[in-house]
Amino acid sequence: MSLGLAVLAPAPAPAAESVATALVVSVDVSQSVDDDRFRLQMEGIAGALEDPSVLAAITGNAGGILFALVTWADKATLAVGWRRIADRRDAAAAAALVRAVPRQLGDFTCLGQMLRTVGASVLPALPVPADRVVIDVSGDGIDNCTDVEAIHAERDALARGGATINGLPILVPGENDVVGAGAFRSPGYGLRALPIGPEGGETTLDRWYRDHVLTGPGAFLLAARGYGDFARALRQKFVLEISALEPGRGPATAPGPLSVRARGR
Repeated sequence: MSLGLAVLAPAPAPAAESVATALVVSVDVSQSVDDDRFRLQMEGIAGALEDPSVLAAITGNAGGILFALVTWADKATLAVGWRRIADRRDAAAAAALVRAVPRQLGDFTCLGQMLRTVGASVLPALPVPADRVVIDVSGDGIDNCTDVEAIHAERDALARGGATINGLPILVPGENDVVGAGAFRSPGYGLRALPIGPEGGETTLDRWYRDHVLTGPGAFLLAARGYGDFARALRQKFVLEISALEPGRGPATAPGPLSVRARGR
């Protein structure tokens, strides 16, 4: 009597888990950001994660989203590492971590160095693949650590890797209406005059973000009209980013924000 041996084919490996959107929220905490402004930003981010419209956008994605928070000044710090947010409980837990982030001290606005850090250590640590990677950059000033060519190199490297960089410049009347010429600069950097504008490189902050920060598929800018408007602008921006909507379309649209699309790269 012979016994037949059944040969079992190996079970197929499960498909790699993924999410639709991985969102890096990157906020300027340099010298111009005092304690009150820092807390307005952290509360704005936490409140946005708990907002019903943002939660609806998150839960509209199978598996939710991945979220990380980076604070930056002289250097960039991963303040909240990658977390999956798939429901209200996840959002509340992430919001609590954001509210507990200690203030990071720093004098300068080293945006290009922040982009390098995100590309070198934050994005490679993604726990699962993402269909879209969005880097949301907010701040109240231009980079004063290096020349725009170096910023472009970091920005373009992230775009080649598939990331989209959106901008949320914080426009403070009487403080940063005009930026560029005569900007506060980090020692050791020349910061040549910006290659735009008729007055030796002077420009507006939203234009600077549009020309030197935004990149990638669907990239857009949505400005906050001062720190008191940061929470409103961020809620609107999160809905657009998580839902992959274009500015000016869908339920996220609200009257009055400054919103422009990126030019083609």
